[in-house]
Amino acid sequence: MASQTLRAALGGTLYRVERPWGDIAAGHGLISDVACDARGHVFVLIRRDTYTDADAAAVVELDSDGKRLAAWGGADIADGHMLAVAPDGRVFVVDRDAHQIVIFDRHGRRQAALGTRHTPGAPFNHPSGVAIAPWGDIYVADGYGAHRIHRFAAGLTPLGSWGEPGAGPGQFSTPHSLWCTDDGRVLVTDRENDRVQAFDRQGGFLAAWGGHYRAMDVFQNEAGIYVTDQVPRLSLLAPDGSLISTCRPVLNGGHGVWVDGAGRIYLAELNPTRITRLVPDPG
Repeated sequence: MASQTLRAALGGTLYRVERPWGDIAAGHGLISDVACDARGHVFVLIRRDTYTDADAAAVVELDSDGKRLAAWGGADIADGHMLAVAPDGRVFVVDRDAHQIVIFDRHGRRQAALGTRHTPGAPFNHPSGVAIAPWGDIYVADGYGAHRIHRFAAGLTPLGSWGEPGAGPGQFSTPHSLWCTDDGRVLVTDRENDRVQAFDRQGGFLAAWGGHYRAMDVFQNEAGIYVTDQVPRLSLLAPDGSLISTCRPVLNGGHGVWVDGAGRIYLAELNPTRITRLVPDPG
């Protein structure tokens, strides 16, 4: 079969499309999310059905070349949905159907958790996303059963919640993921409302940015705000939410997105299940 190099352009940068990327064993579940740490290590979250799928690691750790460094978490995670890496290297995994956020150190050792395991409503009801703010707070999108955002202090103390079902400001229909920006905002992908909502750190409504069909994930760095949706496309937004550009780097949509320190974009695809990486390429 002939091989061709695909390219995509976003925000004035040309990218080489690499897929499938990384040494990730097939057949043990679906690739649900991806995140990177300050060392350039890439953490890939594997979602599996504990009733039917084979026992396997929940998180696969790769170096920046895609070489497998470690795999862990299978005994601790029942239904991995999204994950985030804190500035100190801790890995926060959303264990959706176990109603918990499980916290690991950088070596994959379980440290702590938010929520009571296998107990809906204490406080989570099938949570969907997690973000660690630059100011230290932890935010959880309680997207599948509660339509709320929960806020915790760095020491895991609850600080409050906001949100309810609906389509108005501060209301949600599946708040799927979230990101905390350097300027103190909390961005939430409000999936079935086809938008991203912006809040202050206490949950005060700031803005809603429409036009993101089934918005899946959001990430922010100095280049702008990245949003994946089910068109499928990847969009780059200015800080005020205005559109800079879009591209179509995946077949059926990126469930998760992260950008490393070198500007390489990682997208977690569920179908077909794999990591797609976009590498800046001057051509």
